[in-house]
Amino acid sequence: MIPSWLAIGAVTFLIALGGGTLTPRDVRWFARLRRPSWLTFEALIPVIWTVIYICGAISAYLVWEARPDNGWPLMLFYLLVEITITAYTPVTCKLRSLQAGTIVGGTGFVLGLILAAFVFPVSTWAGILLLPYLLWSPIGTYTTWKMMELNPREI
Repeated sequence: MIPSWLAIGAVTFLIALGGGTLTPRDVRWFARLRRPSWLTFEALIPVIWTVIYICGAISAYLVWEARPDNGWPLMLFYLLVEITITAYTPVTCKLRSLQAGTIVGGTGFVLGLILAAFVFPVSTWAGILLLPYLLWSPIGTYTTWKMMELNPREI
């Protein structure tokens, strides 16, 4: 039998790879967009997301270990949140729509809040590990929203 930490880590990694399904054309489109002048930390975004995915996977592991007999509903909710947040980049770039990205980002944040509300009673540490995402998500969503003002043809 596969250890739970390995299964959760593998699923997290495979879903995260889905965010990298961009073509060179997608990358060029996104690279040419104007950004807010205060966005000085863009080079750190891949590191931030790596930390968020790792924290999310550890959080899911802690929940699974706390509730192995009835943890499936929460694991499915973790899966939904991860798919939603991973969809941000492909949806934004494939549709060439910052508005779509803002909607996906906001949806991911709301789903993350709901997940945290269910997780904290099961494991405080698992809930704490969701905080990096809950802190970052509004920043990313706000940034995308501000980019709509700077790139009105890309809404």
